[in-house]
Amino acid sequence: MDSLISTFDIDKDALERQLADTLRGCDDGELFMEYSQSEGLMFDNGKLKQGSFNTGQGFGLRGVAGEVSAYAHSSDLTMASLKRASEAVSAVKSGYNGTYADGPKRTNRHLYSEENPIGEPAFEQKVKLLQEIDAYARAADPKVRQVSASLSASWQVVEILRADGQWLRDVRPMVRVNVSIVVGEGDRQETGSHGMGGRQGFGQFIAEDSWKAGVDDALRQALVNLEAVPAPAGTFDVVLGAGWPGVMLHEAVGHGLEGDFNRKKTSAFAGLLGQQVAAKGVTVVDDGTISERRGSLTIDDEGTPTNRTVLIEDGKLVNYMQDRQNARLMGMEPTGNGRRQSYAHQPMPRMTNTYMLGGNHQPEEILASLKDGIYAVSFGGGQVDITSGKFVFNCTEAYRVRDGKIMEPVKGANLIGSGPPAMKRVTMIGNDMALDQGIGMCGKNGQSVPVGVGQPTLRMNEVTVGGTGA
Repeated sequence: MDSLISTFDIDKDALERQLADTLRGCDDGELFMEYSQSEGLMFDNGKLKQGSFNTGQGFGLRGVAGEVSAYAHSSDLTMASLKRASEAVSAVKSGYNGTYADGPKRTNRHLYSEENPIGEPAFEQKVKLLQEIDAYARAADPKVRQVSASLSASWQVVEILRADGQWLRDVRPMVRVNVSIVVGEGDRQETGSHGMGGRQGFGQFIAEDSWKAGVDDALRQALVNLEAVPAPAGTFDVVLGAGWPGVMLHEAVGHGLEGDFNRKKTSAFAGLLGQQVAAKGVTVVDDGTISERRGSLTIDDEGTPTNRTVLIEDGKLVNYMQDRQNARLMGMEPTGNGRRQSYAHQPMPRMTNTYMLGGNHQPEEILASLKDGIYAVSFGGGQVDITSGKFVFNCTEAYRVRDGKIMEPVKGANLIGSGPPAMKRVTMIGNDMALDQGIGMCGKNGQSVPVGVGQPTLRMNEVTVGGTGA
């Protein structure tokens, strides 16, 4: 796709002059332009229930002066709308005279293809694939009562213009395949699900062996939950599975390591740089540089190249995730974590792919060490309070463990605790670190962005478990 300027009714030189005049005297700021396409198909209960295709475009203009920022946005990039936005944003520098910050360093790194994934396969082929997924799932077990399958894709082109004349551009593809299965026996019904995706085309995800494995996993989880008994309540030692259970790390620890919360001292980790905040052996990184991963970005939404940022190293807090504004105010370097949902939103520090590095223990060894506890394999929703670090997470697949052996599945298990103390209760770290399958979404201050999570198998001692069983 050609430069976005060519698609709007605007002169490039005039645009650059207007932006330079607007941001003169500001500490930072930029013009963020976006063009996006998205498509979604939902096949439910044997029918194509939903189909959508959306196109969007627009700009966001931001001026930053000290701790304050002004933002204006419009879906109409013309000189008239830009001038109106400039008038609004210019108010931020009233009585203020800053020095415009140096622009981000540039790289020639590209972490994903620029190809638009929406057109391939064609619409008819996608519908046929969803029908095949539905038929395969229903034929797999007579207990299957409902099948929901979906395909979604997006393609986003962003261009960032700074007042110093620097232009930056990124083209971002994304796909996702999801299947959810309801099984039943008598009056009881339970659900299992599987999803996968990333910043690439549908190719590997819709290969027959791939989607069948996804259906098999969703069905397996649903059948396990059909046999589950109510989870016990109390304090237990817990083993967390590898991969997607890293969503608990993302919520309970990751958000607390974002720069804005720490600058404002509203995070449980504020002021703790250099201190031991987790058990020895715990190393947590945020890495936006992994090729084709869901949370990866060639550049963030301020134009900074993403990074592999070590946050906690061997239990010590060594860094925060930073956008440009919070990094400047804290005397630190931007880490490439300035992200926004769209042109209608301001950037702020957000995670990319956040995970814990592996240790030295075999997963079987970790489970064998559990005398009486819970093995949590998958999580659903959760809640966390950034200031206190307190969290509650619901397990969607979990088991009771007795004398090192996996016993009956349990349902309704909730893990309850606080991020910093929980990280100090990690006693064994597996050598099987894995990232999730590419399904994560993260919400913050009303904005939603795609992310990745991951971890190895972990043992955590003395975790509060909420449940209704004995």
